[in-house]
Amino acid sequence: MKNSDMVVGVGLIELYIHESRSLKDKRGILRSILRRTQNEFNISIAEVGENDDWKKGQIGFSMVGNDKSYINSKMDKALRFIDELYLAEVVSSRFEILNYSDIAVVGEYDSDS
Repeated sequence: MKNSDMVVGVGLIELYIHESRSLKDKRGILRSILRRTQNEFNISIAEVGENDDWKKGQIGFSMVGNDKSYINSKMDKALRFIDELYLAEVVSSRFEILNYSDIAVVGEYDSDS
């Protein structure tokens, strides 16, 4: 069986929400950011921190593919998309791209068996 690369990109984005006056405002703005970004890029994305601060938000996202440059480009585009929504200020972002080419196989599934 031929091994193939699996590339996983993960990102963490810190946001400042200027228009938020309450946790309810913050939740609505973040819900909009999450929904629109997930629909545009088909990525896994969620609020992951700063849950009790009504001005700050932290979202995490991930994506999987088989080409590092494609994942890197898609992550950059997702960050730019969030920034250009103008719903919150991107304060900082961190990304990591991991390449798994030789994952140890504990058990193999063969659909031809």
